[in-house]
Amino acid sequence: MAVAKTLLLILGVGAAAVGFLWIGQGSGYVQWPESSFMINDVHWVYYGLLLAIAGLIAIAISRRGLD
Repeated sequence: MAVAKTLLLILGVGAAAVGFLWIGQGSGYVQWPESSFMINDVHWVYYGLLLAIAGLIAIAISRRGLD
């Protein structure tokens, strides 16, 4: 069970990090990489928000336990 909690935590952190990156790119705050099609495209703010929320939920579940 500890392996499942660890994997869920790692996936949650990764998903949250990517989600926040997408939010930054979609809103124009993150201009990296310079030629990204995601920069200043509001759709990516919403996709990033959904992914970040899913990642934070996964982190919370992994911290509470799967028992």
